[in-house]
Amino acid sequence: MRTGANGEDASDLYAVPQLLPEVYLGAYLELEPELASVLDDGAGAEGYVVGTLDTRAFEARCEREWWPTLRSAHPEGSAPEGTADARLVHLLHEPPIAPAHVVAQHPSHLHVDLLPRWQGGGWGRVLLERLFAQLAAAGSPGLHLGVGTANERAVRFYGRLGFEVLDDTFPGALFLGRSLP
Repeated sequence: MRTGANGEDASDLYAVPQLLPEVYLGAYLELEPELASVLDDGAGAEGYVVGTLDTRAFEARCEREWWPTLRSAHPEGSAPEGTADARLVHLLHEPPIAPAHVVAQHPSHLHVDLLPRWQGGGWGRVLLERLFAQLAAAGSPGLHLGVGTANERAVRFYGRLGFEVLDDTFPGALFLGRSLP
């Protein structure tokens, strides 16, 4: 929640706080926990990276194993129209599918979040490089991620890590990708 608004705190945006992590984090922890790393300074999670080796297989598993329970708990129309909660409820009923041209050469994908006090100190790079090594060892030729164009700091960060724009046709969003060794 504390990074859910383009890297800023989203706690005040949601009436149902568990929706955001259920939509963007939970499936990774449940379905591919071996590709999750947490930054913990002893006081609890301060950041994380999660990923999946095969985006298409992950999307299919989510459809079978993750989304049905959430859809039952949060039926379409269960949140007031126009709210952040309503947008998330709609997403879990109609989850986005990564474009075919993006996954063709970059079949893996990731999500990463760090609390602001851990940003800029190299910890994001450490977490991501660990995931890069895991995915490369598992045979992935490349990975992608989605990022909001408003999150300019993140876009610059990913550029420094070798990510390039794969698709800029979605309003307010970019798909970035990077090849793996």
